[in-house]
Amino acid sequence: MAYTETARRIDGKAAAAAIKADLKQRVAALSSRGQTPGLGTLLVGSDPGSLKYVAGKHRDSLEIGVESIREDLPADASFDEIAAAVRRLNENPACTGYIVQLPLPKGIDENAILEMVDPAKDADGLHPYNLGQLVLHATAAPSSPQPCTPRGIVALLQGAGIDLDGKEICIVGRGITVGRSIGLLLSRKDINATVTLCHTGTRNVASHTRAADIVIAAAGSAHFLKPENIKEGAVLVDVGVSRVVDPETGKGKIQGDVDPACYSKASAYTPNPGGVGPMTRAMLLTNVVEIAERENFQK
Repeated sequence: MAYTETARRIDGKAAAAAIKADLKQRVAALSSRGQTPGLGTLLVGSDPGSLKYVAGKHRDSLEIGVESIREDLPADASFDEIAAAVRRLNENPACTGYIVQLPLPKGIDENAILEMVDPAKDADGLHPYNLGQLVLHATAAPSSPQPCTPRGIVALLQGAGIDLDGKEICIVGRGITVGRSIGLLLSRKDINATVTLCHTGTRNVASHTRAADIVIAAAGSAHFLKPENIKEGAVLVDVGVSRVVDPETGKGKIQGDVDPACYSKASAYTPNPGGVGPMTRAMLLTNVVEIAERENFQK
């Protein structure tokens, strides 16, 4: 379908590059005081997507001077073996913060493993303790690690000069990494947005997206958001990722939740890929560097 793009493209790659440039200077300052931050990863198995994701995290780390620490286990690792790797990362002084790469093998209780992570080393910002800090701090950001993708979305919009104060924001999708956690950030008094969360149980999703100043599409349903379901001048944040087959080439490709036909009606949008994804990675590094800075301040 042909369309004319009139909306402003919000470049996540450029925004993330600026953040990483700042982090590189902060890491150098920490290293000069004898404290080089370290990012750890726990990877179980050899899922291609997980391998690529973890490798990208370590490339990002090296780019800004953060050390890489890896715990790689075979796909048949037991719960006890995975738990032991979590304890090693918790106790490793060189590891400032780390992630447990999901999914874990079938039969492993993911929540039980994640709850073993030291909240102070939670680079993803999704430990129950850290999510609880977001609930408790309704005025401004807590000092604990914050969820990477929601934090990246807020930073991307604010960096693009989009005022969130008083705006109606509709989130589609209730996953823990975005939908269920981003409302805690957006509704804080220092941001002051009004948030509506839609999901599979919402009876008329389109009525909510059409009323929103900003739509955050995080359903993981390729091109579900159509022009007729947004209002004129809306800002569109495309978070969902779907793998589809290109009918022309027969090869797999990534599609976001926002139909490109929406761009002629919106005022601004984040591309997918190249929008929220780079900001998520930048915020992971930000969490690690901030953890190290807090530790250095306390010495």
